[in-house]
Amino acid sequence: MTIQRMDHVSVVVDDLEEAVAFFVELDMELEGEAPIEGPSVDRLNALDGVRVNTAMMRTPDGHGRLELTKFHHPELVEVEPAVAPPNALGLRSVMFTVESVDDSVARLLATGAELVGEVVQYEDVYKLCYMRGPAGIIVALAEELS
Repeated sequence: MTIQRMDHVSVVVDDLEEAVAFFVELDMELEGEAPIEGPSVDRLNALDGVRVNTAMMRTPDGHGRLELTKFHHPELVEVEPAVAPPNALGLRSVMFTVESVDDSVARLLATGAELVGEVVQYEDVYKLCYMRGPAGIIVALAEELS
């Protein structure tokens, strides 16, 4: 058995509207929104009474998808530290290749996002940065320098 494709990455957020706006600033498109609940969702998550709203975001090329999920029930569970550093165990970041890191950073800063470190150039290959996005996730931005 082999993987056919990677379908999407899911991020749990506390403010779905704010998270959608953040990723729209990266030129992702809102593919759709839906409330999700029911016995099969409860069994899948091993939780009782799951009620969520989701927004599926799609990259402009149509190949990458990001699911944003807002839990209404059960309540969100905080992890410590709430804003994990780049060396924390688990999912590190979601990286996007962008036309201009500087333009993307300016647009995201206007949404309330923050730079984790600095915008740097890696050799003559990439301009890179990490931004703190919705729910504290790290969104990596890469501009190919060719």
